[in-house]
Amino acid sequence: ERLKDLPFEEAAGALVDVHRELRQGFPEVVFGAGKTADQITTILRRLHESHGAALATRIEADAARQVIDAIPEATHDPVARLLRWDRLPNRSSERTIALVSAGSCDEPVASEIAGTLEFLGHTVNQIRDVGVAGLHRLLAKLNDLRSASVLIVVAGMDGALPSVVGGLVPQPVIAVPTSVGYGASLGGISALLTMLNSCASGLTVVNIDNGFGAAIAAHRIVASMDCPHP
Repeated sequence: ERLKDLPFEEAAGALVDVHRELRQGFPEVVFGAGKTADQITTILRRLHESHGAALATRIEADAARQVIDAIPEATHDPVARLLRWDRLPNRSSERTIALVSAGSCDEPVASEIAGTLEFLGHTVNQIRDVGVAGLHRLLAKLNDLRSASVLIVVAGMDGALPSVVGGLVPQPVIAVPTSVGYGASLGGISALLTMLNSCASGLTVVNIDNGFGAAIAAHRIVASMDCPHP
């Protein structure tokens, strides 16, 4: 109990929360947007020293090249904009997280989700390009949907896919609106409002393009299944 409240550590002007895993079950992840490559490198090194792995999100190609020059072991996914230095140990759980995406335009957000979950040691079953414009494609994957412990559903345009999935399965469904769509999509606001107003009861919705937040939500749900509270 005392270890959970130990202070943070300063690195590159940031206060690195090296004990977050003790409190929340996952380590701190670096939000790379707005940080210099030197800052990202210093923070990643401190996190890797504490956890044996480190992850940064929203890393563009130029910054990634500079960080990898300093940390050659790190890898960058330009689609997901994730920079990963090793990964946490595989979870012993047999639980699977299904990642369902409506179309190939949603791939950057879906890739951020998949990469974050894989960094955290999860098994991810990706079900791609099953948007409601061709509903038969989704229905062909019913067994995969129903065998997952939790589902993350990514969609732009009208944002209808999470409602459909939520009406087909009993498991928790996390909906992720993306900023993909024509003019009236309003940069993802239309999809966000559709998901918030879903008639599939119990749907959980994260912010527009927030793949990382959806991945962490799924991680916490699965962790609570594996570690029941007294």
